[in-house]
Amino acid sequence: MKKLIEANLYKSELIPVSGKLVERYNKCLIKLGFTPTKLKNFLIDGIGWSPEIAEEKNNVNYLNNGEANPHGIIISPLQKGKPVYLPFHTFDRDMMQYIFKVYEDKIKDITRDSAICIDFDQKIDAFYEPLDILKYGTIHINFHLMNNLYHQQKEQFQLIEKFKRNQNFIDETIHAEILDSVKAYGDLRDRDLELPGIDFSVSSFYTRAFGGVYVLRDFISPIVVFENEKWHKEAIKDTNHDVFIFHIEQNELMIKLRDHMIIEYNLEREVKTDRYERIKKYEMALSVQKPEHPIKDILNNPILYKSYLNKLDIESRKKVMSVERYLEKLETSNQYKIADIVDPKLFEALHKPHSSLEAKHQDLIWKLLVNVAPKDVLYWYWYDKEDFYSSYKNWDDSLKEWVIETISNNI
Repeated sequence: MKKLIEANLYKSELIPVSGKLVERYNKCLIKLGFTPTKLKNFLIDGIGWSPEIAEEKNNVNYLNNGEANPHGIIISPLQKGKPVYLPFHTFDRDMMQYIFKVYEDKIKDITRDSAICIDFDQKIDAFYEPLDILKYGTIHINFHLMNNLYHQQKEQFQLIEKFKRNQNFIDETIHAEILDSVKAYGDLRDRDLELPGIDFSVSSFYTRAFGGVYVLRDFISPIVVFENEKWHKEAIKDTNHDVFIFHIEQNELMIKLRDHMIIEYNLEREVKTDRYERIKKYEMALSVQKPEHPIKDILNNPILYKSYLNKLDIESRKKVMSVERYLEKLETSNQYKIADIVDPKLFEALHKPHSSLEAKHQDLIWKLLVNVAPKDVLYWYWYDKEDFYSSYKNWDDSLKEWVIETISNNI
């Protein structure tokens, strides 16, 4: 990952946590029912998730009490606008942006000496069946202050009222109680510490629950797409919900998405785009065996590219050039079918969200398409960083350089 880090492409916007902030973070972990971290320094993202703590606990979902109960932690106003690097839902970053939009000033005040624990409550205590995820509707976001600071403020007010009554102003016991409270929690009289819960409405989304599930319910008919085969088989047994259920590798999925005007393709237009060039070059890189030149040079140098293309075995060559071969044949006759010539995964990779989709749905469908056919390294990095990082580790060093260059040139 060293090259990605040097190119600022690996979790470059995380916030460093040390000193007193570690103590506050641990108090939030304990309040949420988790064990504290032993780390003295770590990094966090916009929702308070830390890759170092996830590694320490050997659990990327360490901020979840089961798949149905995710949480977040705010210990700094710097978390505003920061990426959520491993979202449990595709709407997690939107929820954090909404929280800061509503409570930015209060967050700045509270995090001067405290922290905020967040409970994302979708009114589901636990999942029992895969289609329980259809119950998602409105997320009620609850806030809890470290050390119950809001309740400590109420106690300070009560002590002050007690101090004012009768002759209590000369009672040294009350003096001591007030001083002890101020020493422990500061002077809370003029602090606005009340954070009422807020609601966040959910439409279509992706969740990592049940091995990864897409819920598309803003279109002609609800569609649920499972990444995990076990949970897909379990879901299709359910006869109580009127939804289309697919596994992500089913050919019928793409057909249904096209029929419902969720995705579309235009090969004649796509072959003229940079995206097609990235996809074709990535396919070429996977096809070249034992190259005598660096992969990066082969992909960037037209002469070398043609040379290695001609050295490929005939089947690999046909695969890499299948889209252009199909379009050339189509000029002479319309009897040719895409499925007869174009590689299936290349064809899937050249789909895009339907032009009629709202902006809020485009990113979700791009993520789905990237998961169906991860061929475009740029969109792969944009829409599924964890899967991208996982695959990146296994690539040739020179391919890594080409990928980094490609992404960096498009940011």
